Amino acid sequence: MTTSPRPGDDAPATATATADHLAAGHGADDAASDVPHGLRRLPNWVLTLLAIATLYMLIVAIGVIGDGFKGLGKDAAEGLFDFATNPFIALFVGVLATAIIQSSSTTTTLVVTAVGAGALPIEVAVPMIMGANIGTSVTNTLASFGHAGHKDEFRRAFAASTVHDFFNLFAVIILLPLEILFHPIQRSAEWVSEQLFGTVLPDPGQADLVGTLTDPVVDVLGMSGLMGALPGSDVVAGTLTILLGVAMIFFAVSWLGKILQLIMVGKAKAILEKSVGGHPLTAMGAGMLVTIAVQSSSVTTSVMVPFAGSGALTTRQIYPLTLGANVGTTVTALIAAMAVTGDGAKLALTIALVHTLFNVFGILILYGLPFLRSLPLIGAETLAKVAAERKIYAVAWVLTVFIIIPALAILIKVLFT
Repeated sequence: MTTSPRPGDDAPATATATADHLAAGHGADDAASDVPHGLRRLPNWVLTLLAIATLYMLIVAIGVIGDGFKGLGKDAAEGLFDFATNPFIALFVGVLATAIIQSSSTTTTLVVTAVGAGALPIEVAVPMIMGANIGTSVTNTLASFGHAGHKDEFRRAFAASTVHDFFNLFAVIILLPLEILFHPIQRSAEWVSEQLFGTVLPDPGQADLVGTLTDPVVDVLGMSGLMGALPGSDVVAGTLTILLGVAMIFFAVSWLGKILQLIMVGKAKAILEKSVGGHPLTAMGAGMLVTIAVQSSSVTTSVMVPFAGSGALTTRQIYPLTLGANVGTTVTALIAAMAVTGDGAKLALTIALVHTLFNVFGILILYGLPFLRSLPLIGAETLAKVAAERKIYAVAWVLTVFIIIPALAILIKVLFT
């Protein structure tokens, strides 16, 4: 009879062995594996200019979407989100949208822009943001399937990736009911937003540097320019303008991540190398900094999966890195909020802060309380053992949690209301 390993202690690993493994450069290669070869050949100064250009495109896209919402009119704009008035349906919309487009940054940026434009109530946006947090964890879970050919490797890799899933699920299970009843995250975000405006951040009514830089391009692309010139009603033009903005956001976020991977990959690898095997808070900080640097929590969490599969890192070591990545990925929404001006600017900042505070509160509760800390580890290890024996359970987990349940819930809501 064999003794089951403790959650996270699935392979012997030392800080030295892990550092050696990371120093070999495999993590860097994996992180940039989806970057086009042509982009890799460019010098750093060109990559830096491209990063600035894609960031500018992201901010312009936010202006384009806001322009589209204004073109629709208040009633029509609000109608786009009528089916998500139930907080649970809003949660599932966030999960499904993010799982499909593989980018929580795109989802949350759209939510921030919609709130700022007055098209989405903040009470609905909060659970949608929570859903995006769940949906983004599908990427590193899919990355673990690269080890499916080796049973023990797959068990370790799948556990290390799904600890992200389980943490986000447990955080929502705990915080969503509390938010529905007492609104602690929304109220905290509103308080922080109130403190920032007029002090750290200028009031958009007094200063609009971003608008000055981006409005000319928005006018050319939006309702006053290209999209407004298309045949059809204002509703059609407004809808197409919003779709154009969403496409621009997706493109900008995707390419900004690729470019920043190339610029930062050496530094990011060094940060992770120094943090693994150390104090959990150090690991969280490393996960957060690397994610801010490469603008993608999926990169940070996915790059750890091969190390887990090989046994160089344990699930317990990867766990705090994942939590830091969760916080780091909220920076994109904060950048988006800075680009929203006018009456909805403070609301946009508030919902962006909701994303940050949801993750911070989740860490304080789930990781800060010792009796809850191991729950994601236990869930991930248990599922990984079952999935290693029969891979169909791993496939079923991904399809059920991230696609089938959210899609069915939304479909039922649409059909019966």
